Amino acid sequence: MDAMTRRFRLLLVLLFAPSFVACRATPDAPRSTQIQRADAPELAARLEALFEPFEGRVGLYVARLDPDDRSTADAFAFDADATYPTASLVKVPILLALYERIEAGELDPHALLTYDAQRSRGGEDLLASFQDGAAITLSKLIHLMIAFSDNTASVWLQELAGGGAGINAWLAEHGYEHTRVNSRTAGREDDYRAFGWGQTTPREMARMLASIRRGEAVGARADEEMYRVLCRTYWDSEALSALPPWIQAASKQGAVNRSRSEVVLVNAPSGDYVFCLITADQVDTSWGADNTGFVLLRDVSRVLWEHFEGADTWSPAEGVDAWR
Repeated sequence: MDAMTRRFRLLLVLLFAPSFVACRATPDAPRSTQIQRADAPELAARLEALFEPFEGRVGLYVARLDPDDRSTADAFAFDADATYPTASLVKVPILLALYERIEAGELDPHALLTYDAQRSRGGEDLLASFQDGAAITLSKLIHLMIAFSDNTASVWLQELAGGGAGINAWLAEHGYEHTRVNSRTAGREDDYRAFGWGQTTPREMARMLASIRRGEAVGARADEEMYRVLCRTYWDSEALSALPPWIQAASKQGAVNRSRSEVVLVNAPSGDYVFCLITADQVDTSWGADNTGFVLLRDVSRVLWEHFEGADTWSPAEGVDAWR
């Protein structure tokens, strides 16, 4: 993995068409410096001010979605094509490959599956608290993976989706060049040591949510159901906390010791926008709400909401931080 660079150069990109281990670092890695277009200087300045003091690497991709011509606009890209660890963002490609199999009739979302306690990943996973031999439907496993980021459910679902090799084949077929599943995937041991469970870029992860929103990922029926699933999450203390609670947003969160990440598609009053922020090589490996990666997620989300919905006067209620 590239070394952390403590001071960043800002990259802006206006587009019209269209990553459970520590990250390996390589000193003085090259970085892209080409600015394609810079059409939102005030937004750029506010984001640059957030990135400047951050101790670690940061990748961000932002785009407003045009509902008429299916293009993106007001895009902002900062190291958006560099490879980062997915952490639990990997559960989005697992979801996509899983629904491909459901649509093909190979899996039944209402089928009862039998839990084997040997599957337990431990920790706080809800599924790991089930009794050996307990029954659970596939659809409930899917909700555990996305809403609670349950790793026991997710590893099971990775198998059902075709394993890492099958998911990676789906990704390659659909034009995702950099996003791959590494864990439990033959031939990707070096990538696992470098990035952990999976790897991606901020641009590709944002593109996944945009394709689901537009009904272009698996199919209209499957995409609508996936979007509903992605709009239900327990983990709403970071990027989502910077949005008014009545605004719908599809999202997935990820976190390991030296990386924090989130991909969010906001159904905003003035139009949908999507963003993905991923950090790597963080100096701060703490797990409290004041972790610098978590703070950055909240701050970037707030800046983007204010940029796209400047007329909105909402602000979080006093004392709401107590819920984090």
